[in-house]
Amino acid sequence: MNLIKPNKLKSGDTIAIIATSGNIDLEKTNIAKEYLENKGYKVKLGKNINKELRYLAGSDEDRLEDLHWAFSNKNIDAILCARGGYGAIRLINKIDYEIIKNNPKIFCGFSDITALNAMFLKKSNLITFSGPMAQSDFSNEIIDEYTQKEFFKTLQNNNIQIKTSETQILKEGNAEGILFGGNLATLASLCGQEFIPDENFIFFAEDLNENAYKIDKYITQLLNIPTFKKNIKAILLGDFLDIDNENYLNEIFKDIANDLNIPAIKGYPFTHKQRKATIPYGAFASLENNIIKVSNFMV
Repeated sequence: MNLIKPNKLKSGDTIAIIATSGNIDLEKTNIAKEYLENKGYKVKLGKNINKELRYLAGSDEDRLEDLHWAFSNKNIDAILCARGGYGAIRLINKIDYEIIKNNPKIFCGFSDITALNAMFLKKSNLITFSGPMAQSDFSNEIIDEYTQKEFFKTLQNNNIQIKTSETQILKEGNAEGILFGGNLATLASLCGQEFIPDENFIFFAEDLNENAYKIDKYITQLLNIPTFKKNIKAILLGDFLDIDNENYLNEIFKDIANDLNIPAIKGYPFTHKQRKATIPYGAFASLENNIIKVSNFMV
């Protein structure tokens, strides 16, 4: 895979905030806008960002227009999604991936945005970022210190490490490959599309409000794809918040790791909670002594 790397974020750059999924709270989004401006950046909001259609941030055409605008506009240096929710998979067969490929830039989001991270990697070869979002993470009265530190450090540098908070080893081991994964339920919803990398990958995952049997179902859906099963070289787990049975979760992934003979480790800051890492999605990484090392993912 000939990966395309975005430019580093620099002081004075222009960040676009767009809504590709669920409808937003404009007041909170404007608080995030002010936060970023106070950090030294210019911020533009997508023109359709405040539209609503049921649970969506406007129609598919509205959200697609803002996505294409943010990538094609030469005056925009980085794109930050407002929030997740639902709606990204409604766009994936309508996106002009040549626009993404020909206008590489920072693109960051998590949760429902996983669908776009995965498809941009597959269809446009672009390294994106699984990380904080405007409304979700930068509109709070107190913004998590780790989250903001890691966000700017990752987007401004080319060499990072991601460590566990509380390490729980399901199966020991080291591995190498590109970083691929994200929100597990969203990733499973892509089944039927061409979205699995054609090279070895380190799989990272998190989720929210899903029972253990559903986690089992989602990961089994992915493992039923031959390319996924062949190319997965490690499993790195973040938070599975509000799961009904943590022991079942551990057993599910421990069984998979033993079956595939790959490492599986829990405790990374991949999460819907406020304390989260910013992960270069698609970048080459190594797992050594439970530490994720990533370099050379930006220009």
